[in-house]
Amino acid sequence: MRTSCLLFGVFLLCCLTTVADAQFADKDPGGAKMGEEKVVRMQSGVIVRAVGGPCRGIVGYTAVPIEWPEQDVKIVDEDISPTAKVSYKIIGGSAKQMIIRIPNLPAGEEAKALVTFEITRREIVPPDDTDGYVIPNKAKLDRKVRIFLGTSPKIEVNDSRIRALARKLPAEEETAWEKVEAIYDWVRENVKYKNGPLKGAVAALKDGTGDCEELTSLFIAICRAANIPARTIWVEGHCYPEFYLEDAEGKGHWFPCEAAGTRSFGGIPNLSPILQKGDNMHPAYNTRDRQRYLAHHLTGTGGRPRVKFVRKVVGK
Repeated sequence: MRTSCLLFGVFLLCCLTTVADAQFADKDPGGAKMGEEKVVRMQSGVIVRAVGGPCRGIVGYTAVPIEWPEQDVKIVDEDISPTAKVSYKIIGGSAKQMIIRIPNLPAGEEAKALVTFEITRREIVPPDDTDGYVIPNKAKLDRKVRIFLGTSPKIEVNDSRIRALARKLPAEEETAWEKVEAIYDWVRENVKYKNGPLKGAVAALKDGTGDCEELTSLFIAICRAANIPARTIWVEGHCYPEFYLEDAEGKGHWFPCEAAGTRSFGGIPNLSPILQKGDNMHPAYNTRDRQRYLAHHLTGTGGRPRVKFVRKVVGK
């Protein structure tokens, strides 16, 4: 997948991490199970140097990991200049932005705000029995889940071709699980993987090609048009979808699948730290804007701030 379309920034850094053995865990009874886990440390933040004169009112924004049933996150180290202040804001209940404020930065000086997070990420294993799951009643869905039935940037749910597929593909399948799997298999069989510029679900459907963003977006668009909540999961350099079903007791569960690459449905072996869930984000600095992924952002006045956004895996 192209790095640029993920909006991770030109200073994106990544490396392999160490896999740690873990006991089997189930943090979502009735839903997906947790398997092998990996513990990594990721440093995130910003380094700013004032070039061409003093800078004032600098505010930087960057996405940082947030806790999920399959992911634990804690801060283990901070390297923050005395002139910098760090705060955090939850965005849409499914992402977190670090906000770095530097009121004044004299010419030629540098300020930094680097936070190291320890992330425990668990593999998701498909449930043993899938017959009891049902597609939720749209009218009864909680608002926090219902938003994953609407349109998002490059996920054109209301397109007539998407709607037609949503009526056609799962029609003959008996169980809700089989209906979602029919959509999943159709997308993988009819869209050939091809890396390229971001173009979205409708273009991928028309062209029959796309990378992990297009395959993920098309799967999500068809699911949503079929009243099955679905959303994008963003990890370093990659994305994949999750879909939502309810069990026999009416409790909802999210299940991942790998839209591009090795087939994996209802569970996923990917142990990369999750950076965001969702694909219709309103960043803290402009709540009217809509972003697929929360981009790095910096504002300020005065000279020309030279900024380096940092996101890298570091040793223990």
